Amino acid sequence: MRIPFRAKLRSLVTTSLAPCVITLLLAGGPGFAQEYAVPNEGSPYRNFAEVQSNHILHLPTGLEVTADQMIDTVAGSRVIYIGETHDNLEAHRVQLEIIQKLLARRPGKIAIGMEMFRKSAQEELDLWHAGQFSDEKFKKIFRENWGGSYKLYQSIFDYIKFNHLPLIGLKSSVETETRLKKDYTQLNFPAMDANDIYHKAYADAIFGGGKDKHGHDANILYKMLVLWEESMAETVADFLRDPARKNWTLVVLAGGFHIQYGYGIPKRAFRRIPHAYSIILPVVGKVPADLKDREMEIQPVSIPLYAADFGWKVEYKVPPKNRIRLGVRIKEDGDKGVMVVSVADGSVAEQMHIVKGDILLSLDGEKISGVEDLVYRLQAKTFGDQVFIKVLRGKGETLLRGTIQEAKTD
Repeated sequence: MRIPFRAKLRSLVTTSLAPCVITLLLAGGPGFAQEYAVPNEGSPYRNFAEVQSNHILHLPTGLEVTADQMIDTVAGSRVIYIGETHDNLEAHRVQLEIIQKLLARRPGKIAIGMEMFRKSAQEELDLWHAGQFSDEKFKKIFRENWGGSYKLYQSIFDYIKFNHLPLIGLKSSVETETRLKKDYTQLNFPAMDANDIYHKAYADAIFGGGKDKHGHDANILYKMLVLWEESMAETVADFLRDPARKNWTLVVLAGGFHIQYGYGIPKRAFRRIPHAYSIILPVVGKVPADLKDREMEIQPVSIPLYAADFGWKVEYKVPPKNRIRLGVRIKEDGDKGVMVVSVADGSVAEQMHIVKGDILLSLDGEKISGVEDLVYRLQAKTFGDQVFIKVLRGKGETLLRGTIQEAKTD
């Protein structure tokens, strides 16, 4: 069976578990008998291949429901987990719709927890929630915690900000992850349980035994995965214990792997403090041919568990590839701004006389707040457009003009 992943697994010892496109595992792995697996991709009654796009299936019964009926069912849960394939626009559309419907039912009692932010970012997230942290700084925090995919989540962040919803960072700190890589027998980690046989079997199918193709120890990779999930579960439990949030609902947005079958974050949070929770998975039925390179071959594993309470059938849609490029490698240089590391021959940047070491200050008169801000704004351009970029070179500022065009080489 092929399990779709974005960018394969990225590199599990240095960053987050890759976003699994949920096709819900079928039975058949070693050590798990076929007859004990829940059939039909996690539902005993219906196969998702038979479900129409944008329809919702209640997995334990195989009955289709409307979005409002699903919300009626889950609204009493203290925690509602909504999975995602990180780069799937449709998964994020579903997440936003669910949040909107939940807030309509429970105004002023909804908080959002996200895998994409670390616990160490909570002070900045609180300042942003209080309106004391600019969007530019918020985007920078997102990039530092997760990477360059802000646009995928922008509509969710806009809604969170407009409705003043608390935003909670769930994931472990870089410092904690670094300690685990050096010696996972150390104390002061969250209470970690690496003994769930189904969770371990699925992870083993992904990581393999011994070392992976990058030379990473599969045992360390699994310990890191457990650390991420235990850290997120610990944050969920802290939320549930908070007397000020006694009657609140926490909506958790995380990669599908971390919540499917309930053996990841949900079980680990329940172990800390028993509570009512629900799991909703956006489910991709078929990966388009042009996105097949995002799949990964693994051995199928028999899982005798419902994959979720509800599966929401979605298409797999990713943002279009960047078309407009300056032809520079850039990095953020502290408070100075965006620094040019190199300039490609024949590029727009070379034609504009941008050089290595330049600090890019503004694009068409508007400040460049970061790498992603520049990339995002360039995509609004078309070939033939003129652009004006102000650069800091040495101690002086220079305004450069150029025309967006196909690069000769890039």
